[in-house]
Amino acid sequence: MKMFSPKLSIFARLPMPGEVKTRLIPGLGTEGAARVYARLLAHTVQVAKDSGLDFELRVTGGEIAAFHDLFGADTAVVDQGEGDLGDKMAAVEGPALLIGSDCPGISVPLLQAAAGALEDRSVVLGPANDGGYYLIGFRERMPFLFDNVEWSTPKVLPETLVRLAARGIGPAILPELADIDTAEDLAAWPEYE
Repeated sequence: MKMFSPKLSIFARLPMPGEVKTRLIPGLGTEGAARVYARLLAHTVQVAKDSGLDFELRVTGGEIAAFHDLFGADTAVVDQGEGDLGDKMAAVEGPALLIGSDCPGISVPLLQAAAGALEDRSVVLGPANDGGYYLIGFRERMPFLFDNVEWSTPKVLPETLVRLAARGIGPAILPELADIDTAEDLAAWPEYE
């Protein structure tokens, strides 16, 4: 019997100066912000590889070949598709775990715990300390979770929980982690500067 195993989708951009981590640019400049993002993305991909989960990079803002140059031709890379972030996330088929690439605390045990949670629960959430989430997982597509969401605001996680509660869905909740969005966030993770 095959163990239940969701696919991990890492939402990523090519680490181009001026195109990534724009809230870090005032403190680090475009090159510095891109360097931080490149290090975070490399960490995330390495953790994904080490987790043993089937994973893919869901990319925008770069050629698929450029991601193969960075992470190897054997790394699955697909285009995120059209629309806003919610549309792109809603398009992922379940069972799936969705993460970004700006959470330095992501770890192999955390990803494995998230995958395991979906054996018993329909949804798993990893709360971020800014009011959003660094991970969302689901057994089957749930577009209602991603429709008309004010992304990058402290409303994301509370609104997600309200939407789940309205449908009687109790999610598994992972430990809270921090994203790196601003220079203040980066202070706790100097190795990524």
